[in-house]
Amino acid sequence: MMGVVLAVSAVVSYLIGGLNGAILASRLFHHEDIREKGSGNPGFTNYKRVYGNGPVTWMVLIFDVVKTMFVVSITAWIMGAYFDQWQFGAQFSGFCAMLGHCFPVWYGFKGGKAFMAGFATVWFVDWRMTLMAMLLFFAVLFAFKYMSVASCTAALFCPVVLPFFGVVSVWVELLAIAGAVLIVLRHHENFAKLRRGEENKFSLKSKKA
Repeated sequence: MMGVVLAVSAVVSYLIGGLNGAILASRLFHHEDIREKGSGNPGFTNYKRVYGNGPVTWMVLIFDVVKTMFVVSITAWIMGAYFDQWQFGAQFSGFCAMLGHCFPVWYGFKGGKAFMAGFATVWFVDWRMTLMAMLLFFAVLFAFKYMSVASCTAALFCPVVLPFFGVVSVWVELLAIAGAVLIVLRHHENFAKLRRGEENKFSLKSKKA
């Protein structure tokens, strides 16, 4: 029975995770594909850089968080209610949603970098860890101004501290590590740009290019 629940969760989480707010918004409001603009990444940062700091930009961020929370919360509830494995259910569903976001079947398997999906996932796994990761994220972001560095630092931080908050299964930790590694690998182009001195800095005041 648990195998059936996980199989259904994997498919649904992947498909819903693959729905990309930046791609949808760029097509709906600008009749363009955000993957052909700016850095080519269909995520909040590139959308903000290309189209400005308007309300739709922030809806892109909210959409990517809410879609992940939707599938993660359902899986966590079912796994907790029937198998006493809510934490594993949340991490499993979240990782599948992250894969969907990175490699969406809806858009030719060309997706984003999954940081917001990962952020939404860890809220359900352990909120204390998430609060610490958020503080670290903003500290690094405001210190160095690079979204990629802040995102990867926070992502790697989570599986390191998670065992100290009572991981109930080794699979939760392994999936947390896999999620962090996925985020870092998806940012490899950003780190290449950093080495070349070409990486753009993040600013809340940035305007439409």
